[in-house]
Parts: sequence; structure tokens; C-alpha cells
Amino acid sequence: MQSTLTVDNAPAKSLAYSNRVYLHPSDFAAFKSASPAQGVADDCCLLLLSGAGGDWVFAASAYPTMAAGKLGVASVQRRTAGLEIDAAVDVAPFTATLDTGLGKLRVSLAPFKAGAAADLDAAEVGAYFAREYGCQVFAVGQKLAVAFKKNALIATVEGLDFGVGGQARGGGRFGQVLPGVTQVMPFKERGGGHPNFRLSNVADGAAGGGSGGPKESLFNSDFDFAKLGIGGLGSEFDTIFRRAFASRIYPSHLIQQMGITHVRGMLLFGPPGCGKTLIARQIGKVLNAREPKIVNGPEVLDKYVGASEEKIRELFADAEAEQKAEGDDSMLHTIIFDEMDAICKSRGSVRDGTGVSDSIVNQLLSKIDGVDSLNNILVIGMTNRKDMIDEAILRPGRLELHVEIGLPDEAGRLQILDIKTAPMKKAGRLAPDAVDALPALAARTKNFSGAELEGLVKSASSYALRRCVDVAKGNAIDDANLKVVRSDFDHALDSGEAVAAFGAKQESLEALYRDGLVDYGFQFREIKGALDRLVEQTRVSSKTPLMTVLLEGRVATGKTALAAYTAAHAEFPFVRVLSADAMIGYSESAKCQHIQKFFMDARGSARTSHLHFNLRVCKRTLRPRFERPTSAIDSSKHQPNRLPCDRARDVRPRRLGSTVDFRAGTSRT
Repeated sequence: MQSTLTVDNAPAKSLAYSNRVYLHPSDFAAFKSASPAQGVADDCCLLLLSGAGGDWVFAASAYPTMAAGKLGVASVQRRTAGLEIDAAVDVAPFTATLDTGLGKLRVSLAPFKAGAAADLDAAEVGAYFAREYGCQVFAVGQKLAVAFKKNALIATVEGLDFGVGGQARGGGRFGQVLPGVTQVMPFKERGGGHPNFRLSNVADGAAGGGSGGPKESLFNSDFDFAKLGIGGLGSEFDTIFRRAFASRIYPSHLIQQMGITHVRGMLLFGPPGCGKTLIARQIGKVLNAREPKIVNGPEVLDKYVGASEEKIRELFADAEAEQKAEGDDSMLHTIIFDEMDAICKSRGSVRDGTGVSDSIVNQLLSKIDGVDSLNNILVIGMTNRKDMIDEAILRPGRLELHVEIGLPDEAGRLQILDIKTAPMKKAGRLAPDAVDALPALAARTKNFSGAELEGLVKSASSYALRRCVDVAKGNAIDDANLKVVRSDFDHALDSGEAVAAFGAKQESLEALYRDGLVDYGFQFREIKGALDRLVEQTRVSSKTPLMTVLLEGRVATGKTALAAYTAAHAEFPFVRVLSADAMIGYSESAKCQHIQKFFMDARGSARTSHLHFNLRVCKRTLRPRFERPTSAIDSSKHQPNRLPCDRARDVRPRRLGSTVDFRAGTSRT
């Protein structure tokens, strides 16, 4: 049986708290007879209403003053179902089954009128709810008016648990409250701004905040890293969620029992283009929290005295007000600082005479971990220069979680390529040979960041677009067959349009041994074999510490050529050439920073294997200090430990691993 009825007001205001709709007695009798066995009282039947807001199930009763063909619906129910007065609505009987029985029903409560004061017991409210609305059917998102002890409340269904008596049920969108079986678990609505409304004795398992309920709604249940455009960062996300969000899911009293506090800040650092900003911006889509505030570091700076500090205070104002009003029920506020090194430089390092930089750091410290520290904030900072940030802000209790976002490994690069080419695949614009070539491209693009992989896809697409464009006429000539093929990716890589910013180019290494290597005999093979063994040991051993090699000998004996050849053929993801010639005119501090950057770049490469070569480092320029080698390989069997240092104090422990002595007669560049 299905009928079309006209929506009308509920016949009496007091009936709004029943969460029922009302029919003329004759209409009620017809629906009741159409589905007599529904597990409900004799004066009630269940109706399925199909309105503009979707399908909803309401309990229906007869009322003598209702006109025939009319359906009396209270305002709260009308808003839930998207119904309007005098609008037509399709109505059909709804039969409850065993699978619709609820084990638990989670509802959030708030006062009907803003600012209303109340101090209620959650267990009593839950028992009243189960008794008053027994046998009714609910769906997530449904709202209803509740009158409890002269308190007008608005309830929202937040979760359905179809497990009854320890047995899992099928369940679906609709769930029925079973008297004596279903446990109704109310909790205070989070972020509603109701400081005078209190709900005590909240049971564990109630979704949301309240006084003790785990915050199950902190994460969106349908988020997907691939849809967010994030690839190759699974381990980093796992670390972030474990440290920053796991504690926020559990009830506050459990966290207090463990004696811990929530993580209030994290720092994402690493090379440019690896996804720091992307992660921070997409975290807001993963969480059911306040809209993140995104601030570019330089935007905080202001020419007026005190204005920069005022901007910092404004960022935290909303979180402060909500925590004061809601306490532990306050929702999470996320503040994202991009290029954080611009505003949080080490205090005393900026000598501009204003002291603004130091004041900004002090203001930020007081807001994150001051006397009135906030517990409902998460500050996310991003930087390429972690070394420039003040140490005080990086300690535990402030930005205590430091996550390095490095270059993706081969599996991560494949994920990124899959994400970036997904629109092409879906539209049929990526040729089958290109799809099959993605794993090979991932292996070929060592040291490529996520941004550089995106550039590779763009460059390959440009070659495909060029094939289908008539340059003379300036229009597309074959857009129907527009597809990106494997050769387009090869052209993008071979042309140099898509290159990695990290590591030395293959051609620059090959230039150092352009005439090849000459096998002049046993001594050469012994030296080269020793280098090959050291490379292989570094490649296969997970327990080998940092491996260092010093090639010593006279000028033009082939040290540079052999080092470059070994580096080029080692197939490590990161190779860098450091030459004294490139640092002519540098100050001592600039030389140190230049060398430090090389090693920091190596840390950003694949952690499983990277090799760093110092080629042609002049002692007069850099004055390096080397250790006495743990092992020495000498081609002439004389002076095996002779070092390119003229003083005994230049020998320090734990610097150099092996020494190879070159003599005249070896190969030359």
C-alpha cells in the first residue's frame, strides 16, 4: 500500500515531543491493516516517508481532529525529512525485521533554546529515551524533540549498533529501538556552545565528547588517501595519527588516568616538493573538526608595533573561547603555519633592531604552552629549514612531533604516478603501454619528489597534446585519438624537462671519466675491486654503519675519474659531487653550511641506500679532519696509512673508514 498525503502541522504542540506523525483515524486504520505485525503498540504503526530530504521512518498514530488525506508532522520532523506545509509526500507502510533491531543507539543532546541551563544524568535520559521511543525506528542524522524533567532538548541520532545480545545483525540505514534490549547512550553535543548545559554519567562508548565518551567522530569514515591526492606517505600518516590523534579518540578520563596530555603541535620538515603542505592541508578533510586556519609565515609580519603579535593572538582566539565555554567537549582547532622558519627564527639571530621576530616566538610559545595552555588545538608547522627554528618551540609540549617528509621510495613513486595519471586512465587517455610502463618509470625516477613526478606527467601530456595540434592553424586536429603513450614519458625524461633537483646528473658524472678507465694491471683491479666490495656491502647490509672512503695520491692519477665512475655505476638513488672549485670565495661559515646542506639532502633521499662522495676536496680550502683508517688498501704496499693531512691533530676517530693509495701510472681523466 502506498498513498500520497498532504503535509500539515501537528494537531497539538505537545505532540511534537512524541516524535510521531498523525493521521485521520480512517487513514491510520488502512495503514495499520496493511502491515499489522510490526512489533509496535496497537495505537501505532510505522510509515516510510519519501520527501525532499530522503526516506525516513516515523511512528504514526490516529488523531480525531486530523483531516482525511492529511499528515500531521511537527516542525522538527519536517526539517529532518525536508517537508513543507501543503506539500505532497509519498507514504508507505514500513515493516521492522530482526535485522533492524538495535543493540545500542547513540544520540547527542543539546538544549532546545540556546543558553538554557540544565544538569542531567545521562543514564536517566537514556532510560527515558528507550521507554518513551520504544519500537520507533531511527536513522543517523535524524533529529527529534525530547521533553525530560521540564527540560526541552533537541536530540540527534549519531550512531546505530545492530548487535543484539552479543550477536551481530545485518543492519542497514534504519534501526528499531527494542524495549528492554536497546541501550540508548546519550552525550552532550560537541561544539554546540552550551556552557550551562551539563550531562554527567556519560557511558563509555557514546560517540563524540561529553564527559567520558570516546570521540569516534574525530575522523571521517570515508576518507581515502588516493582521493586526497596523497601517495607514498603511508608511514608518515601512521606516525601522525598515532602521536597526534590517537589520544583524542579515547575518553578524557582515560587519558587523565594515563597521565598524558594531547599533542598540541607537530613540525613537518623535509625537501621542497615532497608533500608537506599537501599533508597539512588535507588533514582538515580527514578530521571532523573546525575548519583549519592556514597561515603563510610571512603574512604574520607587520610593520606596525604589536600588530604581528596581535595576529598570533587572533589565530588562537576561537579555540580559547570554545575551550572556556565547552571544556573537554570543545572541538579540535587546527592552525597551519606554512614556511614556519620565516616567523620562528632562533631568538637573537635576527638583528633588525625591532625585536619583532623574538616577540612573535614568545607570543606563540605562550599560546601553545603558556599558563593558560589550550587542549583543543593542533598547530602544524612546515619548513624546509628546521635548523633555523627556535629550539624552545620544538621541545615536548609544543611542536613536539617532528615528522620528516623525505623523497618517496620506488613504491611511493608508483603510488604518486598512479594518482597523477588517474584522470587519464578514467577517461581512456592513457595508452595501455603507458599504464604498463608506470612501474618502470617509478624505478627510473630516483630522487624525484612528488612535485617533480607531477611535472613529469605534465611534460608527457604536453607531447601528446602537441601531436594532435595543427601549429599552422592553431587548432586540434585529432582530439578523438588523444592519448599519452610510453614514448611521451621517455621524451620528457630524455629531454631534461623532468629532472630531479637532488643528486648529480648522470652526464655530469660521466664528464669526469669521459675517456673511460684504463685497466693498467693488477693494482688497478685491486683498487677497483675494493671499491666495488664496499659499495656492495653498503647496498646489501642493513647493519653496516656509515661507510666512508678516502682516495689519496698525486695529482692527475685518476682519483676523481674512479670515484665518479664508482658513484655512477653504484645505482644508488643519491649521488652528489662536492668540489673545492665550487666554493672559491666562500667564507668559512658558508663552506660549512654548503657541506651541511649536502648531507641534509642525502637524508631526504631514500633511506635504504644513499652514497655521498666528496670529490677533489682541497685541504687548504676546507681543512678536513680525517680519522686513522680502520682498513687500508695500498696498491704499492708502501705507506698504507698516508693521509692528505700534514698534521697529527688532523686525524680524528670515527670519520674515515678506508683509504686507497693511488700512485702515478693509474688512469687519467
